[in-house]
Amino acid sequence: MDPSVRVVTTTNAPRDVYGPGVDLITPITTHGTGFSREGLNLRSYRNLQSSIFNLTTRRVASSIVHLTAVHAWNVPLVYALRRRGVRVIHTLHDLAAHSGVRHARLIGLWNRLIIASGATILVHGQCYRDELIRRGVPASRVVYAPLLHGFWSASEEANLQFSIFNFQSPIVVFFGRIEPYKGVEVLIEAWGRLQVEGQQVEGCRLILAGKVADDVRLGELPPGVEVWDRRVGDEEGIELFRRAAVLVLPYRDATQSALVGAAARFGVPAIVTRTGALPEYVAHGETGWVVPPGDVAALAAALGEALNAPERLVQIGAAARKWYDEARLEEQRTLTKLYGD
Repeated sequence: MDPSVRVVTTTNAPRDVYGPGVDLITPITTHGTGFSREGLNLRSYRNLQSSIFNLTTRRVASSIVHLTAVHAWNVPLVYALRRRGVRVIHTLHDLAAHSGVRHARLIGLWNRLIIASGATILVHGQCYRDELIRRGVPASRVVYAPLLHGFWSASEEANLQFSIFNFQSPIVVFFGRIEPYKGVEVLIEAWGRLQVEGQQVEGCRLILAGKVADDVRLGELPPGVEVWDRRVGDEEGIELFRRAAVLVLPYRDATQSALVGAAARFGVPAIVTRTGALPEYVAHGETGWVVPPGDVAALAAALGEALNAPERLVQIGAAARKWYDEARLEEQRTLTKLYGD
């Protein structure tokens, strides 16, 4: 039987990310980001287009192509598919580029072209659906679904267990690439303030797990801070989240983050900033904490509240896991309806 889901991707994509029944098609090899020089390779683009066209020629009326990542090729590809009568869904992760990100103007133009193509747009924040509708995009063309994918493979997902952390040696975690817009310097300063104010929990560590960008200067680190300046693999990341007391995303600006759901999957609450759709993913005081971006004092206060009330932190972590389970069902219902319409 023909598989109902076919993923067209690069030859170096990890196979175990996808579940059983997914047919992986790899007509191209890429190494850079969506706007790298590889995007000028017309031969690779033609190979990609040909592969997708071949998949949609048999039953054009029932074919759906869902583009989920940013790439320069997506614009001509979407318009070509639309001309062939193929239904296209495109995920837009960022309606505006993060501060300090390369190709910001190009990303803005790219977004406008994708939105104007007539494709159905999937966003991961209700606020962004509302924004697109205000811009004049028909409501029928804009769909919201929460962003909940983890960083682990499909095979690892089956073995993940809800966990209650060991508060004898609590760990506070920042996870992901350390970029200027992510505000890690604010987190470091807030961590140091906890020590000055005597709110630091004995034996507690702050782990910054991710590759540090060249234009980020973390400065002198206060006691208890570890920087894992490298790509963290799945197994190590899973173990880190199993041991975490709280996840902190001190972003200066952001659209959303799948890490809130990844942490909640383990019963780990998150401290996030009031930017983008992040407040839609965390209920302040119930499933985590929401603080103003760039506010060292507010972030330190939230950290102190989380780390100095173990029993309440466990309750908030359980509430975060309950939110995750409900949001996961919402995501499944939304995508099932989206693909079935």
